[in-house]
Amino acid sequence: MQTYPIPMVPGPVVVPENVRQAYLKPYGSGDLETEFIDLYSRTQRLLKAILDTKDDIVIQSGEGMLALWSALKSCLVPGDRVLTVATGVFGYGIGEMAQSIGADVKTVGFGYDETINDMARIEAAIAEFKPRMITAVHCETPSGTLNPLEELGRLKHAYRVPLFYVDAVAAAGGVPVLTDDWNIDLCLGGAQKCLSAPPDTCFLSVSVKAWEIIEAVNYVGYDALKPFHRAVKDRFFPYTPNWQGVAALHAAAELLLNEGLENSYNRHDIVAQMCRRHLVDMGIDLFPTADAIPSPTVTAANIPEGFTWKAWDRRLRQSGLVVAGSYGPLAEKVFRLGHMGAQADMELMKKALNVIAEALRHR
Repeated sequence: MQTYPIPMVPGPVVVPENVRQAYLKPYGSGDLETEFIDLYSRTQRLLKAILDTKDDIVIQSGEGMLALWSALKSCLVPGDRVLTVATGVFGYGIGEMAQSIGADVKTVGFGYDETINDMARIEAAIAEFKPRMITAVHCETPSGTLNPLEELGRLKHAYRVPLFYVDAVAAAGGVPVLTDDWNIDLCLGGAQKCLSAPPDTCFLSVSVKAWEIIEAVNYVGYDALKPFHRAVKDRFFPYTPNWQGVAALHAAAELLLNEGLENSYNRHDIVAQMCRRHLVDMGIDLFPTADAIPSPTVTAANIPEGFTWKAWDRRLRQSGLVVAGSYGPLAEKVFRLGHMGAQADMELMKKALNVIAEALRHR
């Protein structure tokens, strides 16, 4: 298996040693063990702090997309109205996911080089469409952008929309996520981004209103949220708990909180600013170039003139640097550096920028 000494993909990120060690310990049989219930509960408390919420936390065994699907399937029935506010691949994709399970979806769409703005247009859509759920993405990793959500949450509350669903997978831990202040009912996270754990657990906050709807919908698939409502109290999980994964997630969340959330946010912001400043100094155009808000957890930039994506990727890998391409309309046009979690590191970023500078000198 090929590995690279300068990993800068936007997830899964480098896993710190103490998080890896969580996988090497012998464990019991999950929900049959008091120790697992205690570990799960302690991890819930840590994740509440990271998401800034008093709501319940559900931890599931699977990559971040599991949380996205689980929340949609558990809360929607065919015909439910979903207003999707979209600025990129994942924002538009969530609308398609809801549509695939029978929801009536209306999309308020923006360009891939934009972040959420024109609140008057969104408010008009809410007033006219009267959705059961509003969906949005906090960090659009394929575009390197960060959507402001406070005003959207205010509109959700003002118009008494039952559910506000937010994909915060690539934001939680790297930027402030104010679940309660922003009136978010379902705030979705993943272990493999800013928390720097392997991609085998995901988590989400579930509001009281969301639990009421989940109970009424009564979705019973493998990815259902309903069984988690009483899992700790009843000491019974819907499938074999991933003890190692929860232990690693706990270690990762504890590491982040020991650093301090404000310190983490500052670290991500400083590394992101350095990354973008040096790319511009090298003559590389950032994406987006409009007035969109760039994310502190990932930088997107246009592939330098004279390179195709494949040639650029190959050239960087030859020098030990691995970055990511992008998806949808941005495929073959944009490359991305994931300075999130353990990779929001000044020395690692300096190494990455040196490789990029060298590649430009020898194109």
